[in-house]
Amino acid sequence: MLVRSFAEIEDTERHVKGASGTWESKRIVLAREKVGFSLHETVVRAGTETSMWYANHIEAVLCVEGECELTNDETGEKHWITPGTMYLLDGHEKHTLRTKTDFRAVCVFNPPVTGREDHDENGVYPLLTDAHD
Repeated sequence: MLVRSFAEIEDTERHVKGASGTWESKRIVLAREKVGFSLHETVVRAGTETSMWYANHIEAVLCVEGECELTNDETGEKHWITPGTMYLLDGHEKHTLRTKTDFRAVCVFNPPVTGREDHDENGVYPLLTDAHD
């Protein structure tokens, strides 16, 4: 059994801040736990626009605080995401978040991330398979 709090991983290697400065993620469960998924709390800063494309991962996102507009960049379809709303990127959709307020979400990735990923120039996380890639 594993019990861990977001507070105890603050400012450790599990607390990742994006190079763009628009987001940070506390990665409470990672690939090294060997459970088949990773679990994160992610905050995207108010008034920012972040384009992403998880070409190598499936992501489920549950908004717990804040508001943003989610755009499916492939279809142009837009959704307003508020607390209690979940979205699932099960088709590796290219998407953009435009935040009205700080947007806090709990996210699950499959395959799990290692904790060192950051978005590349296309908004993609590389597929790293263990803590030593």
